[in-house]
Amino acid sequence: MMKLFPLFILFLQVLSFTHLGLAQPNQCGQPEDKARTLKVFHVSSPCSPLKPKNKSWEEGVIQTMIEDKARLQYLTSLVARKSVAPLAWARQLIQSPTYIVRVKVGTPPQSFLMALDTSSDAAWLPCSGCVGCGSTLFAPQKSTTFKDIACDAPQCHQVTNPTCTLNLCTFNQTYGGYTLGAALSQDTIALAQDPIPNYVFGCIQKSTGASVPPQGLLGLGRGPYSLLSQTQSLYRSTFSYCLPSFRSSKFSGSLRLGPVAQPKKMHYTRLLMNPRRPSLYYVNLLGIKVGSKILNIPPEVLAFNPTNGAGTVIDSGTVYTRLAQPAYNAVRDEIRHRMGKAKMTSLGGFDTCYSDPIKVPSITFMFEGMNTTLAPENFLLHSTATSIACLAMSASPDNPNSVLNVIANMQQQNHRVFFDIPNNRIGIARENCT
Repeated sequence: MMKLFPLFILFLQVLSFTHLGLAQPNQCGQPEDKARTLKVFHVSSPCSPLKPKNKSWEEGVIQTMIEDKARLQYLTSLVARKSVAPLAWARQLIQSPTYIVRVKVGTPPQSFLMALDTSSDAAWLPCSGCVGCGSTLFAPQKSTTFKDIACDAPQCHQVTNPTCTLNLCTFNQTYGGYTLGAALSQDTIALAQDPIPNYVFGCIQKSTGASVPPQGLLGLGRGPYSLLSQTQSLYRSTFSYCLPSFRSSKFSGSLRLGPVAQPKKMHYTRLLMNPRRPSLYYVNLLGIKVGSKILNIPPEVLAFNPTNGAGTVIDSGTVYTRLAQPAYNAVRDEIRHRMGKAKMTSLGGFDTCYSDPIKVPSITFMFEGMNTTLAPENFLLHSTATSIACLAMSASPDNPNSVLNVIANMQQQNHRVFFDIPNNRIGIARENCT
């Protein structure tokens, strides 16, 4: 069983990358959330109370790569399953999202900044009395709409290894030295101006050996207890987001829920379904260009395979894009070729770094039905403390069962990504997040 890492460690992709000024009050204030539109904050934003302590640029990059590796191992373990298993609620906590949204829970409402994750289904909240949780806790006893879920309720059967405590659905999970104890619960949650009654979530009561998400997690996957599944009549399984860059002076992007106010003009690619992990957002990546040159990548390296889970997913929680080794080698080698005799170095998991300015054209992902072109800011990681710049991509883990290509959040920054589940499509268009 893979070792679990604390959620907060990934947050080290942070202020050390670049200097961020102080946010103005109106940039962080709650009133700016509009109907069915929420602000999305990067965790290192001045608007985020979860921002980590300053580390050196090198320390931040190395720690983030460690966390990304753990996340890739988790995603690969999902697609390598031989059959569809019940919803593994506790497994959602090993995800390490870098973006948060404001969610109000209970009546009267209690406000939380919950981690946003497109590869997770369940919602989680650390609850009052939790042993091993942080200081921001949900207080069920203060909510008039809070409900415990009984052992014989249908929802309880979706939990891995449920137990009964006074006829209430509870469960414990152990992974090596990590143990989680939680109760399955319901309450009203509010996203922007939309109250959603009887929302099912895990109410965390005990955590040992690792940290839980500081203020909770909100899953945007396609599983039975994700936000989309629990709000089908309200949002019609449709949403989009624009993820802000950690270099942004405005500190926030947006999450739009439902079909209203979504982009009118956008190119789309087909959304694919993997029966082994139906929560993940698979797309068909056909090729990659550097500038105008189409790279020589064997088609089978990128091909979607529902039998073993291979293919390409759009993921909001992985920081740096991972490509199957032959595909990554093709991108890397072309960048190196264009840099000529410039002296190359490495940093952590990045093997293509230079002290000299990296002068390369755009990189284009060629999806079925659309191309998405990345500006250098989406694939070059720059240090402001040193002159080092790195190609911010890496090779996927060598897994003989299935190779997963992951289009990660740095490569999605300052793009509007539109998830249209009823029409089985995803759209991507350039947009400056504000």
